[in-house]
Amino acid sequence: MMDLKTEFAGLHLKNPIIISSSGLTDSPEKNKQLEVAGAGAIVLKSLFEEQIMLQANDMKHSAYYPEGGDYLIEHLRSHNLSEYLKLIHESKRVCSIPIIASINCFSNNEWVDFVHKIELAGADAIELNILSVQASVYYECGEFEKLHIDILNNVRKRVHIPIIMKLGTNFTNPVSLINQLRSNGAEGVVLFNRFYQTDIDIDKLEYISGEVLSSPSDLTTSLRWIGISSSTVNKIDYAASGGVHSGEGAIKSILTGASAVEICSIIYKNGPECILPILESIESWMKNKKYESIRQFKGLLNAKDTKGTNMYERTQFLRYFSERE
Repeated sequence: MMDLKTEFAGLHLKNPIIISSSGLTDSPEKNKQLEVAGAGAIVLKSLFEEQIMLQANDMKHSAYYPEGGDYLIEHLRSHNLSEYLKLIHESKRVCSIPIIASINCFSNNEWVDFVHKIELAGADAIELNILSVQASVYYECGEFEKLHIDILNNVRKRVHIPIIMKLGTNFTNPVSLINQLRSNGAEGVVLFNRFYQTDIDIDKLEYISGEVLSSPSDLTTSLRWIGISSSTVNKIDYAASGGVHSGEGAIKSILTGASAVEICSIIYKNGPECILPILESIESWMKNKKYESIRQFKGLLNAKDTKGTNMYERTQFLRYFSERE
């Protein structure tokens, strides 16, 4: 029997499959089903700061007296937060695997005070998802990275449970940011978050949603940066996200240095029953390669020399196209 146990951000997982934050994880019943199907950990559906703020602003209608409007806004916030704490508590009650709370945020405002209640509700860790597109002409280089550090510092002061940072792909140097996140108390990073995909309907001349679900080809970006980062910043745990649709994708991620993988799209496509074949595929490969545990091949193919790896990637790119007629 192969040993699939792994450790991510201080959490002990029975296997490296983490269900990422989505509608799949928005109820205790669904989370229990995912555990039974074989999940190693679950990230709860995110609490969206932006959504709460938009709903609150909608209540600032001229028909309300100022005092009444303030009361309704506070009631809305309290209701959203209360429901989220209930989701954590009930999920912990029915599940034995780690339950990770998720906050999708874009500012360093008063919501930060709420993270202590998340810890008290029983969450095993918090995943912070600071997803924002920086497109202002007045933007100064480094502001977005600094926001990550500032939010992390404020949350770190309020909780003792592990903090995981889920990053987008819009950074000049993810390695440098990951190193700063590690220095400021992050126990894990997830590479990468999936942006809302934009497309255009050329008949209606309007913007529409692009492909919502990931594809296996999306994994390549995570493989590159986990491979480079894990060889340089090795005192923090990594998880790959986006494009893991099979045991092969999970194995590739672990070879580059990931401790775990977050999956979502493949479950939307095939249901929770797809988890077991992924685990069986990993076990079969390990048996064939005579590996008895995850740690024996974790990081085996990461970039020992980031400068050399960068040149290697460029060379392969040029060679590929030079050989095509």
